[in-house]
Amino acid sequence: MDVVRVDASREDPTYSRELCERLESGDVLRLANTPFQPSPDDAALLRSQKQTGKSFHKNIAYKPNRDRTTGLDGADSAVAERMNAILGAYSRGALQHLARLLRDYAGKWQVDYASFRPVEEEGRDLPLRHRNDLMHLDAFPTRPTNGGRILRMFTNLNPDRPRVWATSDSFEEIAGRYAGPAGLRRAGGSLFSAQAVFGRAARLIGLRVPDRSPYDTFMLGFHHYLKGNEEFQKTGRSHTIDFLPGESWIAFTDQVAHAVLSGQYALEQTCIVPYEAMVLPDRSPVAVLERLAGRPLRNARAGVEVIHP
Repeated sequence: MDVVRVDASREDPTYSRELCERLESGDVLRLANTPFQPSPDDAALLRSQKQTGKSFHKNIAYKPNRDRTTGLDGADSAVAERMNAILGAYSRGALQHLARLLRDYAGKWQVDYASFRPVEEEGRDLPLRHRNDLMHLDAFPTRPTNGGRILRMFTNLNPDRPRVWATSDSFEEIAGRYAGPAGLRRAGGSLFSAQAVFGRAARLIGLRVPDRSPYDTFMLGFHHYLKGNEEFQKTGRSHTIDFLPGESWIAFTDQVAHAVLSGQYALEQTCIVPYEAMVLPDRSPVAVLERLAGRPLRNARAGVEVIHP
């Protein structure tokens, strides 16, 4: 895993393809400056807000398809409206920047949530499966990707302190060591088939049940398994990165195992990049897992279904 500094002055297609290849190889892209970050006044307002203590809101989330923000704690209507506008502007700026840098994905991805993370991550009191300070791979319980990639751009909005990440060895090495004990052989088995039949029946009567592929089911379980695996938590950290105030960084967080060791006040935008848009599809997590499992793990359907709770 390498941290690659992005040359913002280059906009040629060859460089854009190179950046996509670096991301799909498990590297992290680093931007020293963030031209779309909030103004000083808007940033100060963000940092003054608290998120609700309700357990189903891990962060303050902005949903671009609804132009709606959730997770604010007690903000009056004027502040809530301004917060929504600030997060919406960040989301649009991040998406435009990503589209310029990563041309192979632009127009093909599924736009997911943006979020603001106002709580200090070091020592944060969360259930084990929700803790960001444990090494993990991202997987969404309500928004399956069917083999698509979770692309995330982060921005450190803290004016004084870095946001400190730990990262691990390659996905291939992690999967080779832990996917078997985590239950890869069961992915797509009889239990999954029964769950899939139930899910289809539930959706037919209008229930909002995610349409998970065997890949999605395994990756969600893998996320939980790695967070609870003491050996991986003790030995899995191989790199530490300090992202400075005002910096942004981009990674496929379903491929780059990571933990947030410390940091407060970060913004983030997520996109789901479909398998068909990848430039190195054989390096994708689903391809690695399919080789290990010896069978397909994606559903035979096109596109990405995103279910918004």
